[in-house]
Amino acid sequence: MSEVAVTAALPGQALALLAEQHRVRVRPPGPPLGGRELARFVGDADALVCLLADRVTAEVFVLCPRLKVVADYAVGVNNVDLEAARTSGVWVTNTPDVLTGATADLAWALILAVTRRVAEGDLLVRGGEFTGWRPDYMLGVGLQGKALGIVGMGRIGRAVARRAAAFGMRLYYTSPERVPPFEAMGAEYVADLDALLPQVDVLSLHCPLTHLTRHLIDARRLHLLPRGAFLVNTSRGEVVDEGALVAALEDGHLGGAGLDVYENEPTVHAGLLGRSDVVLLPHLGSATTETRTAMADLVVENVLAVLAGAEPPTPVIKPLVPRQ
Repeated sequence: MSEVAVTAALPGQALALLAEQHRVRVRPPGPPLGGRELARFVGDADALVCLLADRVTAEVFVLCPRLKVVADYAVGVNNVDLEAARTSGVWVTNTPDVLTGATADLAWALILAVTRRVAEGDLLVRGGEFTGWRPDYMLGVGLQGKALGIVGMGRIGRAVARRAAAFGMRLYYTSPERVPPFEAMGAEYVADLDALLPQVDVLSLHCPLTHLTRHLIDARRLHLLPRGAFLVNTSRGEVVDEGALVAALEDGHLGGAGLDVYENEPTVHAGLLGRSDVVLLPHLGSATTETRTAMADLVVENVLAVLAGAEPPTPVIKPLVPRQ
């Protein structure tokens, strides 16, 4: 029987099923762990189930020699030193596919909320300021005939693109690889991000966080967007330079922004908090009962496979020589 360290309780029955075969140790609620602090929690565990906010550094693999698998409860794995895992003999897994639809739905919720001033209107009614309908009252921006730009046509980007037809939007995308089926439906591929930005009314970000995408959307690129355009980010907060975003909103260049992730999460740039043209959510992309439960199930499948000496169903990194 192996030991599994889990940094947070997960929904559903997956951990209970895991506990039928292995010793499971779940950390009480607390701030994210990282480095030596995380290594102390892992100790002699054979497997680690962690969250995106937990930082699995090279130090963890050195100080935890029994560790065989890091099962990230997320799609992105930018919180794990992947090269250190590979050379240390540790599998790294994630939870792709199961959160695609939920995250795409939330991206559209943000698009609609910011363009139609939904959150602003809700606060106005709750504050007793609604005095009746008028032809010029709380006007937003319609989506019919407007252009949606997608940065990153992976699983989630494609799901967002499929939903665009229902709103009558023209579609532009940029991605490392072309997706011909979407082009057959009228989407236009633009290889150069700088060339895409001036063409879109709404920009939706769906790229992973890498050294190439950190601050991909900076002050220069924000001002390549047409005046009045909207930015939506459900990918990773660090993809956007939040200081530059605040400046572009303050000078009136952007029409608004919808954010589910933040550059220094959970801290949000103070310049965003008081703005009525920004919709802010607490990282809810995958936050449905069905999705979060499916993620937990997949995490446990990965752990059980590795501890049984098999290849996990959704590996991100295959170790050079797996630890025994």
